Amino acid sequence: MNETDRIVIVGGGHAGAQLCSVLAEAGLGGRVDLVCEELELPYQRPPLSKAFLEKADEPLQPLRGQAWYRDAGITVHLSDAVISIDREARSVRLRSGAVLDYRRLVLATGTRARRLPHLPDGLHNVASLRTSADAQRLRQQIMEAGSVTVLGGGFIGLEIAATARALGKPVSVFEAASRLLTRSVSAELAEHVRQTHLAAGIDLRLGVAAGGFVVDGERLVSLQVDGHAEPVELLVLGVGAVSEHALASEAGLHCENGIVVDAFMRTSDSSILAIGDCAMFPESRSGRSLRLESVQNANDQARTAAATLAGREEPYRALPWFWSEQGSMRLQMAGLMPADGVRHRRPGATRTSFSILHYLGDELVCVESINAPIDHMAARKLLEAKVSPAPALACDPAIALKAHL
Repeated sequence: MNETDRIVIVGGGHAGAQLCSVLAEAGLGGRVDLVCEELELPYQRPPLSKAFLEKADEPLQPLRGQAWYRDAGITVHLSDAVISIDREARSVRLRSGAVLDYRRLVLATGTRARRLPHLPDGLHNVASLRTSADAQRLRQQIMEAGSVTVLGGGFIGLEIAATARALGKPVSVFEAASRLLTRSVSAELAEHVRQTHLAAGIDLRLGVAAGGFVVDGERLVSLQVDGHAEPVELLVLGVGAVSEHALASEAGLHCENGIVVDAFMRTSDSSILAIGDCAMFPESRSGRSLRLESVQNANDQARTAAATLAGREEPYRALPWFWSEQGSMRLQMAGLMPADGVRHRRPGATRTSFSILHYLGDELVCVESINAPIDHMAARKLLEAKVSPAPALACDPAIALKAHL
């Protein structure tokens, strides 16, 4: 095999792992290098903020075992990272010093946790969650802490808050916005989430300004919340995530809040693709550019990338859907919530289950569900029927990909 035929995938998250799976099914694993910055093979990430934190003996859940990568012929580079891209030479340099040539490069670099500019890095009792190493450290910190303070009322902050509360810890959540989950769900659903967390005993405060960090040595002692000092034993930052696109930007690729791609996952360099949480892509229904952080999006964009690698022009048109588990609540969303429109609340089978249907005119465009999985699955089927199915290799994938590569 000519080394210049190789496909290099950068990133060991769901997107990179899914692309490996599609390429392996096509019999092309022997052409693939997967570069993972972490020590572990790609693993399930959603449990990190839930079951993994709650149970001291909960193991990581690998997406594929080591034997699978070996048998597929995929070369995996663990605990290494790409530090530069040479677009002219079509090669990447790893932190270890290795140089990998590529014919096609796929960036699946994901996100990193957002930091606060006035809070020093490296404090022993300040945590964020992105990787398994973060989760292992946070699990121990929660077990040892007398109380937990969370900054941020988004999905990750609320999931961690609910897990810590289930462990019996006093939990406070401070959110700067006037409601929870401002970028993700409707105000009606957000209010139900707030009431449920309050009923669980979480001290949840909205519309507050947090800052004024007091540090003693390597520990955060307190922070100011609306001018009042709040003592801190453990502070969890849940203030969002930012795209990991520094590598792409340094290589001269077009980046705007992510690596800008077209509907086929191609970057401004046609030999380089980007998929998953790091990719800023055109949403088919609205035409606006989006960056979505979800397992579903990562997997579907990996399939689109596989079609592009096969030389088949199949744009990304998959229906976005999301989910979050927060204590007794399972939130599921199908479609993208419109900025305006008409809402209809559909009661569920129990007092704590319901769905909110969002319409633009007479057209159903989004359904939010709480503890109503049947509603969610029905909504997904209905909404998916209105868009083209997620790109997949409809013909024999081995034939399609091998013909092009």
